[in-house]
Amino acid sequence: MGKLLVLYSSRNGQTTKIIDAMRDEFTGYDVELADLHALPKKNLSKYDKVLIGASIRYGHFHDSLYTFIHTHSEQLEVVDSAFFGVCLTARKPEKADPKTNAYIRKFLARSPWRPRTIGVFAGALKYSEYNWWQTLIIRLIMKITGGSTDSSRDLEFTDWDKVREFARQFARHR
Repeated sequence: MGKLLVLYSSRNGQTTKIIDAMRDEFTGYDVELADLHALPKKNLSKYDKVLIGASIRYGHFHDSLYTFIHTHSEQLEVVDSAFFGVCLTARKPEKADPKTNAYIRKFLARSPWRPRTIGVFAGALKYSEYNWWQTLIIRLIMKITGGSTDSSRDLEFTDWDKVREFARQFARHR
């Protein structure tokens, strides 16, 4: 059985929910999870594969993502690795591809690591978990970007078939 390390940066839980859906596709692997916000120190040579997933909040990935990558960039270049971003802009088809997603392009410009596999998935609006200030800001962002400003319910935009296919392809890649 191979070893797969999954590192994540999740703010409101959608990235962890995506990883949970992916885990079913990681047959043949012993999967270990680690929260990037805890800034884990890892010897990546112990793993056959490394997957990093991170969410965008207010236009930025969490600093812990970049700290981990800068600390482990040499190891990440050697291991079979993948990255996926979670953002609301990916709800639009023209921004649901890593090549056309501005956040993924900014990530690659800032990161010394070049993952072999890259994905981007639409996230969720969890209005029920936001305080009034967050709700106001997010509604403004959604208005500007042509999204729903109805804060009376949570909205999930994640394409679960796309998530599972990404995980299957990564798990099969040798």
